[in-house]
Amino acid sequence: MVVKRAFILLILCSMTTVLLIACGTPTVSKADNPVHMDNTVFLSSSITIKKGEHITLVSDTLISHTIANGTWENGSAKPAKESGAPTANNVLVGGNSIATIGPFTSAGSFKLYCIVHPGMNLTVIVQ
Repeated sequence: MVVKRAFILLILCSMTTVLLIACGTPTVSKADNPVHMDNTVFLSSSITIKKGEHITLVSDTLISHTIANGTWENGSAKPAKESGAPTANNVLVGGNSIATIGPFTSAGSFKLYCIVHPGMNLTVIVQ
């Protein structure tokens, strides 16, 4: 009986640990060019990076985002393929997770948007 209770306690502790780890905020180093996202916005509307670098999209909430090339203009989605931009073809960033886009190999200004959340635009400036 004692062994059975200990085993059940071990399983409950293990499940609690897994849940705490799964629900935690992802860690991103400074070298990753992080772009944080809230429920319906990029916390910064632009980021400046160097040629050859990636950006790391970080969802800080449980809300998922789907990122693509283009922008929202006057409430309408405007998908676009910009010359020199890496293709972001419906990149899913689940809640409390990360996704990487890049490398950005050409200098310029490139637009990304969340196809789910109107007005959620990001400009990536590559130097």
